Amino acid sequence: MTQHDRTLPKRTLGTQGLEVGAIGLGTMGMTMAYGAGDEPGGVATIRRAYELGVTLFDTAELYGMGTGSNEQLLGRAVRDFRDDIVIATKFGFDLSDPQNVGTALDSRPAHIREVTENSLRHLGTDHVDVLYQHRVDPDVPIEDVAGAVGELIAEGKVRYFGLSEAGPDIIRRAHAVQPVSVLQTEYSVFERAVESEVLPVVRELGIGFVPYSPLGRGFLTGAVRPAAAYPADDMRSWDDRWQPGNYEKNLAAIRDLTALADAKGATVTQVALAWLLAQGDDIVPIPGTRSPDRVAENVAAAHVTLTPQDLADIQKILPHGAAGSRYPEAMMPSW
Repeated sequence: MTQHDRTLPKRTLGTQGLEVGAIGLGTMGMTMAYGAGDEPGGVATIRRAYELGVTLFDTAELYGMGTGSNEQLLGRAVRDFRDDIVIATKFGFDLSDPQNVGTALDSRPAHIREVTENSLRHLGTDHVDVLYQHRVDPDVPIEDVAGAVGELIAEGKVRYFGLSEAGPDIIRRAHAVQPVSVLQTEYSVFERAVESEVLPVVRELGIGFVPYSPLGRGFLTGAVRPAAAYPADDMRSWDDRWQPGNYEKNLAAIRDLTALADAKGATVTQVALAWLLAQGDDIVPIPGTRSPDRVAENVAAAHVTLTPQDLADIQKILPHGAAGSRYPEAMMPSW
């Protein structure tokens, strides 16, 4: 398949005009959280995704741990087709203290502008398509955040405003100041917390939804080992779903999903992504991978059709999602 044979269906996120391929690509794992980075593999994966019709590419300041490395990788990979794609990046962390990376927040308007200018430089572009607040900062009114992003939109440096891991009240307050085009939060057959309160609010307001970790941080690929088998710089070494007890329960669910997928001539990965796409046409998952072959497998999920019986069977296998919490308590978003 070439870039001229782009069969990935399009989906619209929000009501401000944001249109992307039905499956995007998350780039976090190319530089952090899953062991040593692999830049050549990352570039090859990004370019293969584009050839297959992926147009939404997701990065963040955090993914480079303040160095800009993840955004730089993405910028280099997409240089030849920048105008054909949507780049999403994020602000919201204070990365000045290495001891507090991932927990210290900073969404002050001046910091938002500083991070955005850095992102533009790292990406090698004159605008960011989607600018997300990565995590809600309790010390900065969301109205001030929305206003700051609105100014960047007015200046042409940003096209669309996004939130990540925000709850209903924050979403409503932000949307009243600057229309929110998309909310990004973890969602998969393994993680269902958004279903009760968050999804109804974004649908009421006409906001698109981008699930991150749509493959359960890799568990739903089936290529898993117990937590103790992973090195300390791999988040699966401490992820609760990989710990003894939870691991065995989740592995049993994967076995049941594999039987269902096999019967459809699909993989568990494809069934998991197809399940998300079936939850609404306002949903665009962003599975992450370093493998061009895995990108092709993921994109093919857009053509897997799940019947009502399939969906009912998946619900029986995982009625409440996975065993184990998605983050340690200190990292858990408070919505």
